[in-house]
Amino acid sequence: MKRIILIGYMGAGKTTIGRAMSRELDMMFYDLDWYIETRMHRSVAQIFAEKGEESFRKMEYNMLHEVAEFENVIISCGGGTPCHFDNMDYLNRQGETVYLKARAEVLCGHLKMCRVERPLIKGKSGEELQRFVAEQLKLREPYYNKAKHHLDVSLMDNYEKIKISVAAVREMLGV
Repeated sequence: MKRIILIGYMGAGKTTIGRAMSRELDMMFYDLDWYIETRMHRSVAQIFAEKGEESFRKMEYNMLHEVAEFENVIISCGGGTPCHFDNMDYLNRQGETVYLKARAEVLCGHLKMCRVERPLIKGKSGEELQRFVAEQLKLREPYYNKAKHHLDVSLMDNYEKIKISVAAVREMLGV
């Protein structure tokens, strides 16, 4: 039984690395946000808008406890998942947690290119986004740093570097 759990701020590449590892290791891949959206028949943005962040976090907690019981899986958590309830401690008990770490300016670059609507950053200018991400990282890093493994993915900006990051995670975990 193996569970690999990827955490980090939005835009760090959790889904990208998770999908690539899933193909290489022939393991199922679950993006927690996608799982929630599929189960609830609503986007994360819609859930935030209709029910608010607190309701979303409770829903996320419940769905996390479902997915993290699956076997032989790679799970990509939402950026805030480890920071609520006892989620980070729970994740560490459930499997091998990997913090994909990147600098705020790198994350902002990834988020600006991203076509997915993200409720926490919707409508922010470049400067506002930079400030927001830097502040959020300061608040979230104590949780992220509890992960069993850490990998700097600041230079993951093309396909070759993604392959290198996937190989680094695999080597780190011995898989």
